[in-house]
Amino acid sequence: MTTAPVQPALTQPIPAGAVSRALAWLPAALEWLGAFFARHWQNVLTALVQIWANKARAILTTLGIIIGVTSTITVVSFVQGFGNYVTDMLRGFGTNMMFVFPWDASDEHHLMLGRVVMNVGDVRACGTRSDKVRRISPLVFNVANIEYGREKLQAVELQGATEQFQPIRKYFVEKGRFFGPMEVEHGAYVCVIGRDIMGLLGADDQIVDDYIYINSLRFKVLGILEEKGEMMGENQDQLVVIPYTTAIKMSPMSQYFLPFIIEATSEADIEECSLEVTRILRERHGLQPGQPNDFRILRQDEFLRDFEKVKIAATASLAGIVGISLIVGGIGVMNIMLVSVTERTREIGLRKSVGARRRDILFQFLTEAVVLASVGGAIGVALGYGICNIASMHPSMVRVDVPIWAVMLGLSFSAGVGILFGIIPAFKAAILHPIDALRYE
Repeated sequence: MTTAPVQPALTQPIPAGAVSRALAWLPAALEWLGAFFARHWQNVLTALVQIWANKARAILTTLGIIIGVTSTITVVSFVQGFGNYVTDMLRGFGTNMMFVFPWDASDEHHLMLGRVVMNVGDVRACGTRSDKVRRISPLVFNVANIEYGREKLQAVELQGATEQFQPIRKYFVEKGRFFGPMEVEHGAYVCVIGRDIMGLLGADDQIVDDYIYINSLRFKVLGILEEKGEMMGENQDQLVVIPYTTAIKMSPMSQYFLPFIIEATSEADIEECSLEVTRILRERHGLQPGQPNDFRILRQDEFLRDFEKVKIAATASLAGIVGISLIVGGIGVMNIMLVSVTERTREIGLRKSVGARRRDILFQFLTEAVVLASVGGAIGVALGYGICNIASMHPSMVRVDVPIWAVMLGLSFSAGVGILFGIIPAFKAAILHPIDALRYE
């Protein structure tokens, strides 16, 4: 079949800047904390001395914060890592690709029985009349039984297409060749097979130019597709591709319900290409204004945009869930700071008797709470980095990079927890009367 150029195009996914804008307050929070520590460096030093003097108690106190920050960073990094892996894989198929298939919105079960919805003429019209189409290929989906020697495979995925299928779907041949336009035009009994199909048939690369039986019909194997791996639980290497004309001969009814795949000229042209295809198909199907389309167009760029939204929502939700442990850690900090106020009551009375103001005592204990929580947050960040780096070393694992905003989020939240849960003990210490504090036993 003679076709005009086609290539699918996807729009840009949700930019990473959306997350950065949502967390724009984090740099300001860290800047404020830095200024706070600069003004109260003596309190910071005192807090570090107290932590060092009570190392075991400090570790147990911050354990909740350590676990919370570690969990937050690990979960966020893993979700981002897997999300980026899937996004890159989808983009590898091309961001200017779209699928067009028959669809009857009025049919509850979408069976479309007895109705000619889409045929080869529609595919040719879209390929020749739209200048935004780079490549186009009809698709015939079926399952087949395959035999090679003594080996038999059942219910193998069988796809019929043109030679344009290879560049559109990025299914390139690793050994041998793909079938050409002449073989498509004449409905030749030739095929290319996925690498897993070759393995299941107990064959090797020598199967190229040999013959297999598909539904008892003899096909020549022209090539072996390069390995693609799995995507969303589907093995992309258990596939056999034949000319669509041959597939129609094997399943004549498929010519009346013929979906096709399009590659637009560029990613920027995907919207215009979609509109042109819609206009052409509506005209060919005799649809009047106001009538719904009897077909659907799925664009790769829209799918990517939706996936990016899901990834961001999943990241935020999971980070929020594991971040609850930070509240538990904050309660531990508040508890130990209340104990510390009680233990150091005489010290508070002594400081007040020599001129310390309420705000000095308040900032001292508040700084200790913040430093204690921040130390726990820093340990959590280090553990999160370690877990992600170790996980990335596994050969079956995707690369897991820790986003800088996740680190800032963990540190800011841990410091915020210190302020939130440290204010009550600090206020309790600040309002102690010096006489009563000195008399305290």
